[in-house]
Amino acid sequence: MSNRSGDDPAGALGGLVIADFGRVLAGPYATMLLADLGAEVVKVERPGSGDDTRAWGPPWVGETGTRESTYFLSVNRNKRSVAIDLTDDDGLSAARELVARADVVVENFLPGAMDRLGLGYDDVREINPDIVYCSVTGFGGDNQLPGYDLLIQAVGGLMSVTGPDAATPTKVGVAMVDVITGLHAAVGILAALRHRDRTGEGQRVEVNLLSSLLSALVNQTSAYVAAGVVPQAMGNRHPSISPYEVFATADRPLVLAVGNDRQFAALVDVLGHAELAADERFATNDARVANRVALGSILDDVLATDTADAWFERLTARRVPCGPLNDIADAIALAERLGLTPVVEVDDPRRDGPIRQVANPIRLSGTPATYRSAPPRLGEDSEAALPAR
Repeated sequence: MSNRSGDDPAGALGGLVIADFGRVLAGPYATMLLADLGAEVVKVERPGSGDDTRAWGPPWVGETGTRESTYFLSVNRNKRSVAIDLTDDDGLSAARELVARADVVVENFLPGAMDRLGLGYDDVREINPDIVYCSVTGFGGDNQLPGYDLLIQAVGGLMSVTGPDAATPTKVGVAMVDVITGLHAAVGILAALRHRDRTGEGQRVEVNLLSSLLSALVNQTSAYVAAGVVPQAMGNRHPSISPYEVFATADRPLVLAVGNDRQFAALVDVLGHAELAADERFATNDARVANRVALGSILDDVLATDTADAWFERLTARRVPCGPLNDIADAIALAERLGLTPVVEVDDPRRDGPIRQVANPIRLSGTPATYRSAPPRLGEDSEAALPAR
């Protein structure tokens, strides 16, 4: 199928067809990453309402009546939308015809839901033997617990290590578990496709939010499984590195992320206290962690004498990792100053001007990500993307 823009950039994944039954965040994030890299993604949505995130606002873009959720826009570009009622025979027949010609199926319903529809892995494999079929669930296996990001952050331990202290569990400010799971899904799909390229064999890919979070907690889960240490929330401090936290300055907070002795020596030299690098309380990282309160008190007093930007300039010149505490607008501006092109404008003749979106972060020298079409209106591709009936 040709894309809406009229050109046909192959991309790294050109020619790949993905039947996307995913909704909300984890599944759609995975399929958008693959779409950016050239895959043709056909997004299956409920007639009338579509993906839940179409109604998740504010904020909105556009006028009342045609407004769109920025949440939905964030994970659904480069896709085609087909409205299919999976509860009726005609809808199921159209869905089966779609998966029959797909290379990949992605779904994130509760376990067993696709099987009951006749669209489970075994069903699809009968009509498309080399299919790569990715299931995204909350808790894996046949567990029927609903997989909402906040819930997984709570039961998966993330909130226990986030926040000012153990008495104030705090969620991360974005649905990070869904994003991490989407990344794992994309990696699993690509691995399965590589295997299929070599052997001709498809397979099932399964990822779940809880396992993805436990993997992504890296050093924190390792502390428990390898050493029996149950981590606790420490605010902005790090359990194994110091100074690695937020400090006040004369105007706004500054982060220091000092990861080795060379960086510490440069830090205290810039601060006018070079002698601290030889102080037995602070000479090694072990010692600094053990004496973090005393060290923090000294650093607080010195850093309060100048502004965050002034310290940033002087410390960065000595290769000390640090930076002011930015909001998202500041962060976008920083990425632009660094030449990272964090924002792209995706043209769409059906809207009043292009849609501004965050760029795909993957840089490929030969087959870069492309932005062929803005996120689709609900069902706008049903006629073009589905077989004539």
